[in-house]
Amino acid sequence: MLLGVNIDHVATIRQARGGVDPEPVMAATLAILGGADGITVHLREDRRHIQDRDVRLLREFVSVEFNLEMAATPEMIGIARRIKPDLVTLVPEKRQELTTEGGLDVRSQKRAIQGAIEKIHAARIPVSLFINPEGESVDLAREIGADMVEIHTGMYADARGRTKDRELSRVAEAVRRALDAGLLVNAGHGLNYQNVSRIAALEGLRGLYIGHSIVSRAVFVGLERAVREMKEILTDTGGRI
Repeated sequence: MLLGVNIDHVATIRQARGGVDPEPVMAATLAILGGADGITVHLREDRRHIQDRDVRLLREFVSVEFNLEMAATPEMIGIARRIKPDLVTLVPEKRQELTTEGGLDVRSQKRAIQGAIEKIHAARIPVSLFINPEGESVDLAREIGADMVEIHTGMYADARGRTKDRELSRVAEAVRRALDAGLLVNAGHGLNYQNVSRIAALEGLRGLYIGHSIVSRAVFVGLERAVREMKEILTDTGGRI
């Protein structure tokens, strides 16, 4: 199972002082040494963490899958078409949010998202949609031409007790529905070393995208080891349900 490591929070630390350290390219290098199969960054409209120069440099140096998360705006589509990441993941974006709060509302934004997919596809870049674990969102993603989906696991991550079991079932059903629709399927958001194994055990997942918990762990053990520890969990538990 692919492990995509999101390094946005490395850039967040850098931007806190407005300097040059820590360097996201170095973070990507260490993550790859630790076993990361991909590097993810989210270039936000307000540039609160990852900057345009980071995307350019990472595209040049990253030897594994380079996944660019972005909103479906003309500016970001233009950047993606120039940079040519290995994968674009379209995500919702609000200026006031601390982090992405949920999946795309594909129904209300269907035409805009479909147009974005078509323009990105014209540059021969595959597109994934970050969606909530809902059947309608899966069906619409297939209808408008997405190559894959990333199922939002934040509600599962935040849930407790029996609610957690229900949220896991929702994720599992969304994964099965997407696979039946012929989509490649990823998952991510809020996953950490304690809760990831139940998601990693879902049959048919292509990969998991994880950032905050890995960067947080890296503060104490280093990034290479933090990635390796997460990769070991995925390797031990992947694809058992």
